Amino acid sequence: MDTPIIEFKDFSFQYKSQSNPTLHHINLAINRGEKVLILGPSGSGKSTLANCINGLVPFSFDGTITGTCEIAGRATKSASIFALSKVVGTVLQDSDAQFVGLSVGEDIAFALENQSMPRSEMIPKVQKASELVGMQDFLLHVPYELSGGQKQKVALAGVLHEDVDILIFDEPLASLDPNMGMMAVDLIDRIHREQQKTVVIIEHRLEDVLYRHVDRIVLMNEGSIVFDGTPDKLLASDLLRQYGIREPLYIMAMKFAGCTFTGEQSLSDIQTMDLAPFRDKLIKQQQLTLEKYTPQYGDTVLEVSGVSFAYAEKPVLQNISFTIRKGEKVAFVGKNGAGKSTMAKLLCGIIRPREGTIAINGENYLKYSIKELGEKIGYVMQNPNHMLVKDMILDEVKLALTLRGKSPEEINEAVKETLKMCGLYAMRNWPVSAVSYGQRKRVTIASILVLKPEIIILDEPTAGQDYRHYTEIMEFLEELNRNYGVTIVFITHDMHLAIEYTDRALVFAEGQLIADDSVFKVLSNDAVIEKANLKQTSLYTLAKRLGLEPEAYIEHFITYERQMRKHE
Repeated sequence: MDTPIIEFKDFSFQYKSQSNPTLHHINLAINRGEKVLILGPSGSGKSTLANCINGLVPFSFDGTITGTCEIAGRATKSASIFALSKVVGTVLQDSDAQFVGLSVGEDIAFALENQSMPRSEMIPKVQKASELVGMQDFLLHVPYELSGGQKQKVALAGVLHEDVDILIFDEPLASLDPNMGMMAVDLIDRIHREQQKTVVIIEHRLEDVLYRHVDRIVLMNEGSIVFDGTPDKLLASDLLRQYGIREPLYIMAMKFAGCTFTGEQSLSDIQTMDLAPFRDKLIKQQQLTLEKYTPQYGDTVLEVSGVSFAYAEKPVLQNISFTIRKGEKVAFVGKNGAGKSTMAKLLCGIIRPREGTIAINGENYLKYSIKELGEKIGYVMQNPNHMLVKDMILDEVKLALTLRGKSPEEINEAVKETLKMCGLYAMRNWPVSAVSYGQRKRVTIASILVLKPEIIILDEPTAGQDYRHYTEIMEFLEELNRNYGVTIVFITHDMHLAIEYTDRALVFAEGQLIADDSVFKVLSNDAVIEKANLKQTSLYTLAKRLGLEPEAYIEHFITYERQMRKHE
């Protein structure tokens, strides 16, 4: 494992449309058979680096290259993209951009068809690949009709046939539920080991990737490599916090307890690491008396009673009942296809229950039109680009009130208040295209908030965002909740989000509501975790290994972490 298959020497790249280079003086060698994680905040250059490896730079993205990039001994500047595609395979973050088949089966078979494989050999291979990722029952489905997580599974299955030396996975966990994320990491690990592939993973979710061994981590910031070494050395340092990457929960807990690391300890696997040197400090930290967190709620604003729903003859939700009170922060969690998004659509009135009732402030919501419901329950989509329709921020936030025929005075007053609330007033005359992804997310939230809804539902509010942008969005939502009493519902796969920012989790599995409890109780319940395709957090594992009660340990961590955040 000492032959470089990927080698950058003093490599810089500047996109044609930009005034400064995106990559600066990159020196990096990845050996044949290595498994490397490329980590970094948004805009750090990690995706551009991957595009240099697979040939999209310079063949699809024009720009100026200095230095050299060699893949399997050939310089990318002079190689064709066709030649590079024989060596490098890529699973894109945006699965839609990768689909070529009219059905899931056709898409998984595409690489085999390109090899002119006989149908008799091809069908068992497609069947096996689909079973590996749990998509064997969807072979006749149209890819575009699948959920985000299901699309990701199909894209993963498609590369299992690629006869290439290097596989690049661009944010492979972005749309997956926690358990499927573990399966994806397992699958990548198996491909790496069994097929001796060189694997490059680009991902924000460090703790999830470290569920299986990684040889090296390359940390990037502002187009430069700031760290290249073992996971253990990176976890022992303060570089993750310094560069806005979320630390694994167990590492956070150990640092809260005052544990210090030498860089020589094995830290990357919570299951096997030696806890003896840290035990006393961890136990002592757990014994600290903390002021108990007791959120203040108002009256019930939403009541769901015995609700069922089916698409055609396929039941999606069965007999769901729960209430939400004013000022609550609630997480809808569960595996892909469990019914979380359908529940959100029902609450917004986009679809209506087959059975049961939904009441807002004690009144059956069937009396309201979708337009009227939009003034009571706001829905913020996962991708802000799917919601934005105006060129300017001010016009976007005005839109809902303009469509409702409000007077210019009413509109100006409400929009000014909302923009200030969202920290966007200074940017009101900016084009939407000129602001960051995180700020666009704020614009979409502002365009909903201007109607003064009592409840906001956010679908995967932090998907695809680095820790800095994640924190920015979540602290902003905390402020809305705390200062303006806005009730917030998160649809999320992110257990960190649930732990840090919500008080209660509603857990969906197979169209049923299987748990409705505080986050620390839900994440300590083995039966619920298994049924809902969640996974035990590393805090649970740490507590077990210390001989502590996991539920109390996770609650203590949440309380301490909230207090720390308040004082930052």
